[in-house]
Amino acid sequence: MLRNLRLIASPTSPYARKVRIVMAEKRIECELEMTDVWAPETTISRFNPLGKVPCLIMDDGGAVFDSRVIVEYLDTLTPVGHLIPASGRQRVEVRTWEALADGIIDALVLVRLEHTQRPEHARSQAWIDRHLGKVEAGLHAASTALAEKAWCHDERFSLADIALGVTLGYLDFRFPEIRWRPDHPNLARYYEKLAARPSFLETLPPA
Repeated sequence: MLRNLRLIASPTSPYARKVRIVMAEKRIECELEMTDVWAPETTISRFNPLGKVPCLIMDDGGAVFDSRVIVEYLDTLTPVGHLIPASGRQRVEVRTWEALADGIIDALVLVRLEHTQRPEHARSQAWIDRHLGKVEAGLHAASTALAEKAWCHDERFSLADIALGVTLGYLDFRFPEIRWRPDHPNLARYYEKLAARPSFLETLPPA
């Protein structure tokens, strides 16, 4: 294994899935350790004081988090399939796509936690609506920017596509009631292509 890497992840975490897809696309082997960060017995806080996955453990025991930092590091480990441009405007554009995709996920996760971690009487519909509004705005921005292009950036597959693909997959996984395809048919066609890639198929969350 390259540098004896170990990834602490959750099978349902979209942020961890992004890292796993990057590893698959770049052919980086890594020991995979699954954990439930909500379980009392989890040891994630030993490595990430924020108690979140993904967390990459190096051969010297050092830890790298969060997903954006991990994928940037992974892209430097091997010349196979560079996913992030080296510098300049090209790099900023790809990282901005990633920020947009992660931001949509952030909003979705907050909505999910409001439903799953708060008792019904304590839930705020205004909070839920606010973050669903961010999801809607983010999808509209992604659809507009993608238009009819094959890929998000520079006519080639990149981290931007991984991030956006993971976001659309997370919508299907946790929020099937959000019917994003009719409103954004270009994203639907784009996601169908991404979902067929081996890296996406191998990292599907459990049914």
